[in-house]
Amino acid sequence: MRILVATDAWHPQVNGVVRTLSMMAEAAKAFGVDVGFLTPQSFRTFAMPSYPDLRVALPGPAKIARLIADARPDSIHIATEGPIGLLVRRHCRRHKLPFTTSFHTRFPEYISARLPIPESWIWAALRAFHGPSQAVMAATPALASELRGRGFRNVVLWPRGVDARQFHPRPVDLGLPRPVFLCVGRVAVEKNLEAFLGLDLPGSKVIVGDGPARAALAREYPQAVFLGARQGEALAEVYAAADVFVFPSKTDTFGLVLLEALASGLPVAAFPVTGPRDVIGHEPVGVLNDDLRVACLSALEISPQACLNFAGKHTWEASARAFVENITDVRNVDPESDALQFAAEQPRFVA
Repeated sequence: MRILVATDAWHPQVNGVVRTLSMMAEAAKAFGVDVGFLTPQSFRTFAMPSYPDLRVALPGPAKIARLIADARPDSIHIATEGPIGLLVRRHCRRHKLPFTTSFHTRFPEYISARLPIPESWIWAALRAFHGPSQAVMAATPALASELRGRGFRNVVLWPRGVDARQFHPRPVDLGLPRPVFLCVGRVAVEKNLEAFLGLDLPGSKVIVGDGPARAALAREYPQAVFLGARQGEALAEVYAAADVFVFPSKTDTFGLVLLEALASGLPVAAFPVTGPRDVIGHEPVGVLNDDLRVACLSALEISPQACLNFAGKHTWEASARAFVENITDVRNVDPESDALQFAAEQPRFVA
């Protein structure tokens, strides 16, 4: 089985969408599924004004059509609502090719935090984008329920995983006063980092990640340690060196970093909002409180072993299997699923 995933988020970007897609594709190989990608690497790109590390693709419809035809997919999945996602959606609609989509990012909250655009307008645009999808994949039951309540159809679950071979406890010392409170993610306004950095906490506050707000926050909170972006083993070592993982965001749909922290034996401190609430639930692996300081200090009492036990139930193999099953389920009930053969019959286009 060949699945083509269209995504505007791709390497060298460092974020949960890219990591989710990459790990899912690798895990899917174990049961005979080939996941290919249609990404910004095939097009000219430009840097986002406020995010110089994020490059947006400039795709054309002819090249989109050629890349889809060359891939000869059995199924098409659109992972993002950017330029690539829009043109792939347009191509599928024009040629009556069924497709699935996934909901990763709360754009209404992100955009309204920067521009005076009503969230209701953006939700309406997202509803229209995902409307023709055979299945809209959401990471958690609460997010799926919210999307249904906002008028999204065909919403199904696609859980996330964590690589316990990379993220696990190990003896690491950052040479900082303990306890170490760690936050990992993009350093931007929507991550609500000031709610963490402004807390009166013992020990040290450490931020891993980069983004447009990093310089300003480093000046405003000189007592915090900003380590910049880290990946692979360098990132895993920082997790292992911390005592509590702090997740101040109120807009993330999931927060893959939560599972990475738990797999490293780190309890979580967060607000009781969608994302951390869905990941942790009532499990004794974190503290969710409207007072983030209380959550941070209470999390110090949580057993690291409980965190490890919880994270061990979330694998990328299970995530990949759910992704593939969502696609095969809709293909099995949709009489037009054979229309995907049309893609293989298309003439080769010139970009």
